[in-house]
Amino acid sequence: MARQDNRDREERDSEFVDKLVHINRVAKVVKGGRRFGFAALVVVGDQKGRVGFGHGKAREVPEAIRKATEAAKRTMIRVPLREGRTLHHDVEGRHGAGKVMMRAAPAGTGIIAGGPMRAVFETLGVQDVVAKSTGTSNPYNMVRATFEALKKEDSPRSVAARRGLKVSTIQARRRDTDDAAAAPSEG
Repeated sequence: MARQDNRDREERDSEFVDKLVHINRVAKVVKGGRRFGFAALVVVGDQKGRVGFGHGKAREVPEAIRKATEAAKRTMIRVPLREGRTLHHDVEGRHGAGKVMMRAAPAGTGIIAGGPMRAVFETLGVQDVVAKSTGTSNPYNMVRATFEALKKEDSPRSVAARRGLKVSTIQARRRDTDDAAAAPSEG
């Protein structure tokens, strides 16, 4: 029975893609020299709208990465995606001094984002997005700010359920505002 559980866990793990975002070597000064440790930041996702990040510390790099990956799998969030390739709407997030801005993009745009944010989008399964980070280049704060923004992401279906409307009504309003913005004003 234990062998069957282990095989199921491995199959479940294989659906996830993990990306190492940052590794930091830290030193503890002790009598007789320095002891080195490693801190790893890992982003894990299934490329279908679920993503999580984790932080692990250990004396060896592989062990730190393993711990970070385990932590990332425990803290996964689900993000609604439009057509499975981009965000539903523009969104901003911040954590500490890290500020990020993300915009939905038309098909074929690709992932236009810097290092840590790019890792989050690749593991999330987003193919088209334009993103900008300002404030700090600290990967920990950038990843946390990205997750804060992704938590604010809402799908038309959830908005419709919350307001007691039909999805088509909400999307019709969106098209009306898009048409009004695209048409030049007469005056």
